[in-house]
Formats: sequence, structure tokens, C-alpha cells
Amino acid sequence: MSVAGSPRADIEALLRGEHLDPFSFLGPHADGKGVWVRTYQPGALRIEVLSAGSGAALGEMTQSEAPGLFSLRLDHPQPYRYRIHWGEGTQETEDPYAFGQLLGEMDLYLFAEGNHRELGQSFGAQLANHEGIDGVRFAVWAPNARRVSVVGHFNGWDGRRHPMRQRIPSGVWELFIPRLAAGEVYKYEILGRHGLLPLKADPLALATELPPATGSVVSEPLDFDWHDSEWMDSRGERQGHDRPLSIYEVHVGSWRHAGEDDSSRPLSWHELSEQLIPYVLDMGFSHIELLPIMEHPFGGSWGYQPLSQFAPTSRYGSPHDFAAFVDECHQAGIGVILDWVPAHFPTDDHGLGRFDGTALYEYEHPFEGFHQDWDTYIYNLGRTEVHGFMLASALHWLRAYHVDGLRVDAVASMLYRDYSRKAGEWIPNRHGGRENLEAIDFIRHLNDVVATEVPGALVIAEESTAWPGVSRPTREGGLGFAYKWNMGWMHDSLKYASEDPLHRGHHHHQLTFGLLYAFSEDFILPISHDEVVHGKRSLLDKMPGDRWQKFANLRLYFSFMWSHPGKKLLFMGCEFGQWREWNHDAQLDWYLLRYSEHQGVQGLLRDLNYLLRHEPALYQQDGRAEGFRWLIGDDQDNSVYAWLRLGEDGSPLLVVHNFTPEPRIGYRIGVPLSGTWNVALNSDAEQYSGSNAGSQGEVQAEELISHGENHSLVLDLPPLGALILRLVDG
Repeated sequence: MSVAGSPRADIEALLRGEHLDPFSFLGPHADGKGVWVRTYQPGALRIEVLSAGSGAALGEMTQSEAPGLFSLRLDHPQPYRYRIHWGEGTQETEDPYAFGQLLGEMDLYLFAEGNHRELGQSFGAQLANHEGIDGVRFAVWAPNARRVSVVGHFNGWDGRRHPMRQRIPSGVWELFIPRLAAGEVYKYEILGRHGLLPLKADPLALATELPPATGSVVSEPLDFDWHDSEWMDSRGERQGHDRPLSIYEVHVGSWRHAGEDDSSRPLSWHELSEQLIPYVLDMGFSHIELLPIMEHPFGGSWGYQPLSQFAPTSRYGSPHDFAAFVDECHQAGIGVILDWVPAHFPTDDHGLGRFDGTALYEYEHPFEGFHQDWDTYIYNLGRTEVHGFMLASALHWLRAYHVDGLRVDAVASMLYRDYSRKAGEWIPNRHGGRENLEAIDFIRHLNDVVATEVPGALVIAEESTAWPGVSRPTREGGLGFAYKWNMGWMHDSLKYASEDPLHRGHHHHQLTFGLLYAFSEDFILPISHDEVVHGKRSLLDKMPGDRWQKFANLRLYFSFMWSHPGKKLLFMGCEFGQWREWNHDAQLDWYLLRYSEHQGVQGLLRDLNYLLRHEPALYQQDGRAEGFRWLIGDDQDNSVYAWLRLGEDGSPLLVVHNFTPEPRIGYRIGVPLSGTWNVALNSDAEQYSGSNAGSQGEVQAEELISHGENHSLVLDLPPLGALILRLVDG
């Protein structure tokens, strides 16, 4: 007797695609006189049952009055397989409904608890050998579904042929399909409470079809032969707060194309290994940060609307190819950071939205679950299964792919329930406040788990508000991030730099204000992709003045940024003075490097990164007030700024900026030590296509008090230029 009440009820439910428990009717079932074997294969001409061992025929199945439903009574239980005759050929396969439960109780327990750290190896589509048979094990969470089936080319996308078993009470559905192999495209057909849903991609797919196709792909396990043990063993030290960090932010699809034409294809991971890695090494950056490479249906989102939180995009190659790229970076001494998006996901029909017909991954109420700004859903991180899903995603990239850090996008939108919402359009938390308590708990848990299980890896917050303790340990009440993007510094410094030099004296505070809070967090100074799109103009084009002044201002701005406390991040193209705004569909304008001004900007960046690596004063005490001392912060009449950067042993580096086009001849600046000071960098030097004005070479300190110091230097400050001096004989 079936759970549906009678065989007729079973048959009707099966034909309608509404059977609640297909394993109770399909497959082998003893009746006291033998074993009934049933299979539902719509479109099959006939089916034979064969001995699994010898291959001998055990009998031909009878098709019932219900087309496609075949049965045969065997005399006794025994292993068997089917030989199915289709109009286009013959297929041999074991019976998916002859296998027992697949996932262990611990898998289901940890999943329900939100603490399964290896979902990418347990759920989704996993190549497996089950009871001696090779095939694919599928597992997907859809607790409110009435039926879930695996569909693909292998079954004609017919949801009646491979309905799954529901594991109660977890809401996980599972099925082992024998003889499937890597490369199969699949989706889930889900019958919700109110009917069939659009076919859904697998939330835990490890690989996907090339967009605009949206299918999930059965992937080989990432059994990669890594060669980066030296990097991994020293990563914690390399990425410490007292080390130089200079990040090159890259959108993979538009860094460089395979041809000169913008319409040519982007580079593959293999080609990027050959071209991007040598470039980053030559430029002296310590890390590459990739805009999200998790699979995303819409390229125009730049990856910030991902749907596959466990699958690298197929646009540039296979998961294995991506792992090889990371491995090559590490062997070259370059770290890899990924942008990661736990704040929201797109509304595409094949995605996570209303996954089983209900708000499963998102909040139900649009005041909580829908981002008006981005037209996206918001993860309900208060649901343990969703919390665990995102935690496992983060760990997947850090562990499976050896990624060195995650930059968490849009953290501010996660922290506040009223983010970008008008009064009356948001729902307070249980205490009546605006903080999203579930998201805060998730963030803290994430950072604690990463610190414990992936020591040395970085988790970085893009957080644009004054939330306290973003980069402070959770045990001290902080959020636990390694670094926070300094959005205030970015906004103020760009606003100042875009002012006409004649008016900069009235905005002097915009460069000094950032030092009031520069040591309240561990900061990264970001000039990211967001600052060079949507009508904001390129970084070079933001600068005021004629062509010469624009380039001088840009070199000065980079010198200011690289000598300011905080780690560095720069978006691709800015380093050589891209004129036009970034276009994700076009490659960077590499032809500009034919011109000396662009070569000069690039050369300056290269030398700034060299200084950053070789001058401990620029990095050892980045996050501590002891590493910085103002010398001149109040000369708004001349728009001059001067400070000292100090290493842990007190060794100083003098930094002076002149933000006007007027040379300052004989400008006296106090210094703490006597001796000879050498100009390590002059941003107006001829080698950078500057006017070659300002002090160069060695300058002798005088025994004359200035700016509260017992000694002083007399310098010639270049127009729209910076000087960086080191003490060489003190």
C-alpha cells in the first residue's frame, strides 16, 4: 500500500507529477511473494530488466494502461538494471529508486543548524560512487515544495522522470542518478504550492553554463595540484597589518581583450596568468582584487548580482582554470582578493527568488526583503539555513580556491534596516531599532569562523557609515573585519582634488579631516571602479586645469594617497591615466601608453609601490597614530601639507605636498633630526613627464627651529607636486 492510499492514487499522482514520495512506489518493493519493480519512463518503447552482475535478462517489463509506467515482478530481491529502448536508441542504467538515503544525518543536522561548513562538497551535484555505482548525487533545499525533480538533457527536461526524495524535517531533497558524468547540464523542476515554478538553477552548483544560458553543470571535484605552499605558509605574515598592502582592482572582462577591437573576447584565466600577473609584478602591487567572479546572469552588473555563490563564472574558463590562475598568482608572490556579495541577489526567474514558491532565501516582506535601489532581493540571514549557506560560500572560496581575502560588498546595506528607505518603508528590529541584528550576527560569525579556520585570510568591509568598530575584534564588540574601506577619505580627497587650485585654500580641511579618524579603524584607501563610471568621469578627467595640470594633479594625488596612512587600492586604468570612463564592455585604452604623460603616471605608480615596499615608515604603523606626525597642516594660504611617516624604530620619512601650480621656492619645513635628507621621490620629475622643478638629490638639515622641530630643511616645492624625503645621514 502506498502512502497515497492505493496504487491507483499513486499512479494518478505520478502522472500528474505530484507524487509526494516517489520512492514509496517506484523502484523495488517486496509484497511477500516476490519483488515488484516499477519505473516511470514516459516515451520509452519497452524496458528490460537485467541482472546487475551477469547482465542476463530477468524479464521484460509490462507497460500499464498509464503510458510510460512499467512494472515487473521478480522472484526475489536482487541487484538489477534497466535496458530502456527509446525511439532514438537504447540506454542501460541502474534504477535511481533502488538506492537508499544519501545524505547522512549529520549533514542534515549541520545544515539545519546553519553550521555546515562544507556545503559545496555535500549539496548540489556531486560526482559519487554509491553502492558501487558511479553517478551524480543531487541535493537541494526546498522545504515548501510539493515535488522537486532533476531535469536536463539526460531526461529530455521531463520532470516526471527523476522526482527526488524529501528528507523530513530538513526540507532537503535528494536523488542519485546512476551513470551521469561531469559536464551534464541540469536544473530543478519545482512544484510549489500554487503550481510549477520556472526551472531553477542549483544554488550550490559548482559550475554553470556560459551566459546567457542559465543551466547548472555537473562539475568534477576541484582536485587541483597546488604549488603555492610557500605562499600559503607565509600568508598570515605577508598580509599582516604591519606589512605593505597595495591592491590592483580588476574587472576581468575588461582589463584586456584578446584582440585590438573592443568587440573581441576577454582574456581567459590562462591568458590572464600570462599577461596580468607579469604586469602586476612590474607595477609592484601586492594583490589583485577581482570584481565578483561568481556566476552572474547579467554582465552589466559587473558581477555584483551573482546567483551562483559557489561557481566561478564560465566566461573566462573552468573552475580548474580559475584555481590555476590563483596558483600562478601565489607562485609569483601576488595575493588574490575576491569581491563577495552577501547583501543581495537578483530577481531572475531561474535564481534564488521564491525558490520553492515561497520567500526562502529572502525576507517575505518587501520592506525587509527587497532593495529598491538595485532591484534585488535581500538575504534573510536570520534563517539558519541561509546563514549557513552564505557562510559556506565564503569558506568555499577561501579554502577550495586558496583565495587570500574577501571584500564584502555593501556592508552598510546589511547593517541598517532603513538603508536607503523612507520613513514608513522599513520594519524595525525586535527592539524597535534600525540595526539588522541578524545580519550583524552573521557578519561577526563569519569573521570569527574565517579567523579560526582560514588563518591569515582577510575579510574586508566596504562600509560607508560611521558604524563603530568595523575592524575591531568581535570580542571587543566590533564586527571583526580585517580592514574597512575608507569611503570618507575617498569622498573628501576626490572632492578636494577636483577643485580649481585657486579655490583649494577654502577647502583645506578636506585633506586634514581624514587624519582625525585615520587610526580609529584599520583602513584601506579605495579608488575603486565606482569612482570612474556613471558620469563621474575618469580619475584623470576629474582633475582641474589644462592637460599639463591634469597630469600633474593626478601624479600629486597618487603621491598624497600612497604617503597617507592606510593600505592602498586602485582600479585598473587609473594607474596610467585612462581618459574615458570605465566601460565594462571595452578593454582599457592601452594605446595611451604610447604617450609620455601616460607613461609618466604609470612610472610614478611603479615607483610609489617600490617606496611602499621598501620604506617601513610607510606601512609598519599604518593603523597607529604613532606612525604619523603633522608638520604643516594649517598652511591653507599656500595649500601646502607636510607630515612625517614613522617606522617602528622611529625612522622618519618626510612628505610634502604643494596643491597649487605655484612653485614654492625656499620653503622651510621643520624636521626632527639633523643630517642629510635625500629626495626619494619628486612627482614633478622629468622621468614622470613633469616640469623637473623642485628639490632633487640631497638636502642638508639646518640647526634652525621650525614647526616645533629643532632642525629644518629649505626645500623648493614643485608646482602641483609632492616630495618624499628619507634621512640618509643623521
